[in-house]
Amino acid sequence: MTSRRPLILAHGGAGSRRVTPAQSACLADALAAGYGILAQGDPALAAVECTINLLEQSGLFNAGRGANRQLDGVQRMDAAIMEGARLKAGAVASIEGIAHPITVARLVMEETDHVLLVGPFARKFARHFTLDQHRVTGKPRRLSYGRILAKQKRSRTKRHGTVGAVALDRSGTVAAGASTGGIESMLPGRVGDSPLIGSGVYADNHSGAVSMTGIGEGIIRLVIAKSICDHLAMGKSPAVAARQVLRILTSRIHGTAGALVLSPDGRFAIRHVTPHMAAGWWNGTGQPIVQGEFS
Repeated sequence: MTSRRPLILAHGGAGSRRVTPAQSACLADALAAGYGILAQGDPALAAVECTINLLEQSGLFNAGRGANRQLDGVQRMDAAIMEGARLKAGAVASIEGIAHPITVARLVMEETDHVLLVGPFARKFARHFTLDQHRVTGKPRRLSYGRILAKQKRSRTKRHGTVGAVALDRSGTVAAGASTGGIESMLPGRVGDSPLIGSGVYADNHSGAVSMTGIGEGIIRLVIAKSICDHLAMGKSPAVAARQVLRILTSRIHGTAGALVLSPDGRFAIRHVTPHMAAGWWNGTGQPIVQGEFS
C-alpha cells in the first residue's frame, strides 16, 4: 500500500464578514488537532470529525454552540460526514440540543444502515449514545406563523457560513464533513446543503473530497460538491474544478459559496465567490496556514 503525506483543510464559513483573530486562532488549533490524528496513521474520517468538533465547541462559528437560531428562536443544526473508500456517509438535519452534530452524523454512518436522520428522532438517536448535550439558553419565540413568514421576507441575509473539513490520510483515503446552524432569518424547519450528500459534502477516492459553505439553496440546486468531484474525476485540477463550478453557481442562479477541494494525490484548492472565507490547511510543515481570503 502506498503511503501518502497526510493533509487537512478546514473552513469556518464564507460570507461578508472578515475572520476575527479568535476565529483564526481556533481554525489553526483545529487544523493542528486534525493533522495530529493523521500523523498517527489514523483515518481521514477521524481527523475530519475531530477538526469539526473543535470548531463546533468554540462557539465562534455558525455551528454547534455558536449556531444561528431560526425565526422561532430555536437552534436547529445540520451536519454530514463521508469517506471516500467505501462511499459511506451519515448526516443529521434539524437536530436540537446536541453539542456535536458531526459526531451524530458519524454515528448514523457507522451504527445504522441509513444516511440521514432528522428532527426529534435524530436527537433521540444522539441521546441513546449519551452524547454531550448543548445547554439551550433563551426561550422559543411565541409568534404566529404569519408573523414568522413576514419577518423572513423582510430580512436580508448578510452573514452565512458553515464549518467543515476535508482530509487525506496515509492510506490515500479522503473524507469530508460539514456542520452548520444554517443562515440568518430561517423559517423553522429550514434545511440547507450541509446534510445533503453531494450538495454540501462529498468524498470519493476516485475523484476527491469537497466541503462547501455559503447559501445552501444555490448549492443544493446545482449539487455543487458532487459536481466539483465529477470535474476532478475528468482530470481537472482542484483549482480549475472549483472555479468552473462556482462560476456556474454565480452566472446561472447568482449564488454565493466557498469550497474546500482536495484530490487523492494531495493537490488542493480553497475557493470562494464571497468577499471573505475563513479557512486554512496544514501538511505538518511549519505552522497551519489560515487566511480570510483566497484567490
